[in-house]
Amino acid sequence: MSTTAERDRVPGQHPKPDRSPKQDRSRATRQRLLEAAVACLAEHGWAGSTVAVVAERAGVSRGAAQHHFPTREDLFTAAVEYVAEERSTALRALFPDGAADRRAVVFALVDLYTGPLFRAALHLWVAASDEEQLRPRVTELEARVGRETHRIAVDLLGADESRPGVRETVQGLLDMARGLGLANLLTDDTARRERVVAQWALLLEETLG
Repeated sequence: MSTTAERDRVPGQHPKPDRSPKQDRSRATRQRLLEAAVACLAEHGWAGSTVAVVAERAGVSRGAAQHHFPTREDLFTAAVEYVAEERSTALRALFPDGAADRRAVVFALVDLYTGPLFRAALHLWVAASDEEQLRPRVTELEARVGRETHRIAVDLLGADESRPGVRETVQGLLDMARGLGLANLLTDDTARRERVVAQWALLLEETLG
C-alpha cells in the first residue's frame, strides 16, 4: 500500500530527505553557544570571553561555533539578544492576563536588571565603547531591547501613555531599575533595593491612577 507522500509525489521526482533531526541538532548547538556566551560574558567580561572559551563551555568545537557565528561580535550580540528575548517572554508569562498588580509588576521589572543578563549586557556595553566594530551592533540592540521592555511595562502596568507624564514615569521606572542593577553588581543591595522599589510602586500607582 502506498503512502500519502508516495501518492502525492510527482513522477520522476525523488522524495526530499527528512532533515529535521539535523536541524534540531543545529538549533540545539546554537542555543548552547548563546547560553554559554552569556554565562562567560557575565563571569569573565569581554576580555576573558573568547570564541574558544565559549565553545569549550558549550561542549562544541571552535569550528562549529564559527559555523554558527563567524565573528566574536556576531556571537556575543546574538547571545545577549537571545537571552533578552527569553527574559521578555518569561516576564510576560508571569502575568499571562496582561495588566496585573502593579507592585508585583514593578518588582518583576526590577528583577530583569539584577541577573546575569544585565551583567553580561553591561560587559558588552563597556566593550562597545572601545570597539568600533561592536558599537553600532550594541547600540541598535540596546535600543530594540529597550523599546520591547518599555512596551511590556506599559502593557503589564495598564498605563495610558496618552495622559501627560505617564510615558516618562514608566521610562523613569526602567531607568531606576537599571541604576539599581548597577549598584547590585558591587554589593548585595537587596534590602535597600526593596525599600526603594516599594516606594516607587506607590508613586507609580498615584501617577497612573
